[in-house]
Amino acid sequence: MAGNDWINSYLEAILDVDTGIDDQKSSLLLRERGRFSPAQYFVEEVITGFNETDLHRSWVRASSIRNSEERNTRLENMCWRIWTLARRKKQIEGEEAQRRAKRHLEREKARREATADMSEDLSEGEKGDIVGDISAHGDSAKGRMPRVSSVDMMANLVTQNKDKKLYLVLISLHGLIRGENMELGRDSDTGGQVKYVVELARALGSMPGVYRVDLLTRQVLSPDVDWTYGEPTEMLNPLNPEDNMNETGESGGAYIIRIPFGPKDKYLSKEVLWPHIPEFVDGALGHILQMSKVLGKQIGIEQPLWPIAIHGHYADAGNSAALLSGALNVPMIFTGHSLGRDKLEQLLKQGRQSREEINSTYKIMRRIEAEEMTLDDAEVIITSTRQEIEEQWRLYDGFDPVLERKLRARIKRNVSCYGRFMPRMVVIPPGMEFRNVVPHDGDIDVEAEGNGDGSGTPDPPIWSEIMRFFTNPRKPMILALARPDPKKNLITLVKAFGECRPLRDLANLTLIMGNRDAIDDMSTTNSSVLLSILKLIDKYDLYGHVAYPKHHKQSDVPDIYRLAAKTKGVFINPAFIEPFGLTLIEAAARGLPIVATKNGGPVDIHRVLDNGVLVDPHNQQAIADALRKLVADKQLWARCRDNGLKNIHLFSWPEHCKTYLARVTSCKQRQPKWQTNDDAYADSESDSPGSSLRDIQDLSLSLKISLDGDRNDVTSVLKGQETAVDQKNQVKSAPLKLAANESMEKPENCRFPALRMRKFILFIAVDSDSLADILDITKIIVEAAGRTDKDPQSIGFILSTSWSMSEINCLLEKAGLKSSYFDAFICNSGSEIYYPSPSPGQNSSESQYMVDSDYQSHIHYRWGGESLRNTLVRWAASVNDDMKDKHEPVITELDSGSSHCYEFRVQDAALVPPFKELRKLMRIQALRCHAVYCKNGERINVIPVLASRAQSLRYLHVRWGIDISNVVFFVGECGDSDYEALLGGLHKTVILKGQCNGASKIHTNRSYPLEHVVPTDDPKTIQCEKCDRDGIKAILGKLGVIKV
Repeated sequence: MAGNDWINSYLEAILDVDTGIDDQKSSLLLRERGRFSPAQYFVEEVITGFNETDLHRSWVRASSIRNSEERNTRLENMCWRIWTLARRKKQIEGEEAQRRAKRHLEREKARREATADMSEDLSEGEKGDIVGDISAHGDSAKGRMPRVSSVDMMANLVTQNKDKKLYLVLISLHGLIRGENMELGRDSDTGGQVKYVVELARALGSMPGVYRVDLLTRQVLSPDVDWTYGEPTEMLNPLNPEDNMNETGESGGAYIIRIPFGPKDKYLSKEVLWPHIPEFVDGALGHILQMSKVLGKQIGIEQPLWPIAIHGHYADAGNSAALLSGALNVPMIFTGHSLGRDKLEQLLKQGRQSREEINSTYKIMRRIEAEEMTLDDAEVIITSTRQEIEEQWRLYDGFDPVLERKLRARIKRNVSCYGRFMPRMVVIPPGMEFRNVVPHDGDIDVEAEGNGDGSGTPDPPIWSEIMRFFTNPRKPMILALARPDPKKNLITLVKAFGECRPLRDLANLTLIMGNRDAIDDMSTTNSSVLLSILKLIDKYDLYGHVAYPKHHKQSDVPDIYRLAAKTKGVFINPAFIEPFGLTLIEAAARGLPIVATKNGGPVDIHRVLDNGVLVDPHNQQAIADALRKLVADKQLWARCRDNGLKNIHLFSWPEHCKTYLARVTSCKQRQPKWQTNDDAYADSESDSPGSSLRDIQDLSLSLKISLDGDRNDVTSVLKGQETAVDQKNQVKSAPLKLAANESMEKPENCRFPALRMRKFILFIAVDSDSLADILDITKIIVEAAGRTDKDPQSIGFILSTSWSMSEINCLLEKAGLKSSYFDAFICNSGSEIYYPSPSPGQNSSESQYMVDSDYQSHIHYRWGGESLRNTLVRWAASVNDDMKDKHEPVITELDSGSSHCYEFRVQDAALVPPFKELRKLMRIQALRCHAVYCKNGERINVIPVLASRAQSLRYLHVRWGIDISNVVFFVGECGDSDYEALLGGLHKTVILKGQCNGASKIHTNRSYPLEHVVPTDDPKTIQCEKCDRDGIKAILGKLGVIKV
């Protein structure tokens, strides 16, 4: 009970109250707040973090009871409940403080290790220069992020792009997205982000050099939403149709492309979309491949016109963009809009929910992992403000501002970064569409009385819809435009307005809180906020002073701003945190001064426009004072209005797009290496013609490997410099060797094109610590499918495991399976792809394969090489040091790895930290990779960030054109730590009951449950109870793969 004495006085005050909420006594300390009730003060002010609707309702019911004994009993019970909540809040705060302290120590240690690694090749003088550079930049929030290039250089880059034909892909998955009549505010998912991405796509489509822009989103066929959201394609009208008529090709322009994924007849909130993302990725990949080929033909080139970048918006689209860019090998861009770690911290500070409860409600850990993934893959991360970088992104394992500046300094000096990578953070404020902005004239000073401009044009209908609420519509209007969401802080605004009598006398308040029909049909959170506002209006008797219309169209919003400006009103955004504040830009363009939160983007907007006042959103009195000051002081109001109008052009869409394109086109293009690249991208290598037959003739795929020798360097085609230690390690650890004396295969003898001609492909990805068990189930599947030497080859087979090619080959013969039965082998957890040779060596003891060196080049992106290996060895040594009492090392590096897979043997899986901890360690040190715990926890494979078994199938889809929807995955009930990625997508999945049950221990201590990743009721997933030949044959017959 220690530390809770502060609460006793409030308990006593409440229990001693004999009157209800209508008591007329005043508190000496809080007289300015009006009528005072200790119970009300305790609930609303002391425990400020608990804004629970049911708590408020319980208090209202208890306070209204006339019987004093019963009332006091209920209030006592309620107080003990609040007391318990307060204790839990303190406990949560303590746990989070310990977590932050631990994270700070981990980050400091990682910085020291990274600095030590990167200082090995520098002289003492150079080391001093690096330290000086870092201290000069500092870690201060006051510093400005240095520019990559000047404005003139950016303008030159845009001019250079004028003659190019650029293809851009934007992704925004959640919410209801359409080009016209956007239903902003309909729900919490259809907000400012929807408007932003649509206008960005439209603006980019109008820029010189941009041939096509695709905005990919979800197709919604639910009867609960408008039919337009089910249309597969919607063309966005250009900003200036007359200027673009001659430049747009047959398929050029900007489009909304709706990809079907998830339940077809349901509109899903963003929290439940996560399990369906792989299905979207597969569908989007098919669209991009088809469109790239169409655009290539239209502009007259012999190859597909690959996207210059894939840009994800919000975490779910960022996750999708990372997978798509990895499959296509094109640059990825990301915009967070709002970030999960920041939201988690804000919710924890409120103390209403524990971390586990927050994760259950918001799927917040899945969201955070998606954002960490974007840091692994993205070339550029676009933010609206510096605050987002310095206060929000720094919360992530994958981004450290201090280490980022060190890496940037080394890049400027052309010094190696030792395999460490950070995305480039770029601040680009959102643009605004000015075509609906009505120029201001002298009539702006006329009071709003009927049609104030004196013209014959009737007032917009929305004006009368708002004015009908007011007793005196001539008073200046305070305008707020936001969803009824707790984080928008509208309740504090209404309190500030209601409790400030001078402000109520001077102005009216208009709340545009989205669209609604019945309050009971709204989401629980939104209806709770709206009900609270209505109760406050009643409490302060604000009838005739506050407008809250039920409906408005997106086209009405400019007219609403105009009405507020004509009344010499003020626009306010009181959100607790505002990532940017696009409404502030819109208001300023219509001549409205602003009052805005000092947390987030409004700080940068105010720095440029200087057209209002910034306030603490938690300070109710400060909000009231700022509004009263702007409304009462006409000179200040006019100065703020003029400043906003003078500088608003800096936030136009053309300005935004110029900066955007300059950043995007400066990214290194890494398109598929088997395609002939456009001459416009001089820094991209051209390895081969596009024909698949010529691919085989010209690429090193035809290099042979045998089992009785050393392997030559098959990665010589990879870009980047490799140290002598790298090359020595590759030769030492390689299990296979290239047969250099073999001649190149003739394309007509090559069987690779048959891969794309398979009607069905069985993708066998059953995991086990015994390769013999894997081959046993593989043999059953092959036999059940009827594969023989006389097979018409309508069914193909791909074996995907964490084992190496040499290990697989040793047991293929023992299992009686010919290598020619398989079209491909995906080895080492997806870091290598091999194909069986079309003409094996004459020596029957030899079983020869061909390595896909294009795939190795494909996944080499951000591979840490020897620096990564050194860090892993250091980590293994630290784990072994912690277990000194063990006779054998817990973790041992193996020599059987490869150039893109570092292997470690685990003696006791229970003594090794969970794989999420190793992943976290790598990210903190800016080393981008996947750590796969496999073979029931007995082995750890560390592979490139673009490599995985799931992504290897998408690579084969892009490379050979196989149809993913005709692929059948065979997996066990559990598997390696990459198991979850195998389950979702367009392919069918057969789960073999009883297989790989022992691997479940790998998935303990997960950040989020499996159901946050894998769809529970996916019709494409089938359970196979009998894992014998007859059981699998029945399943294949049910799927239509074979005739039973």
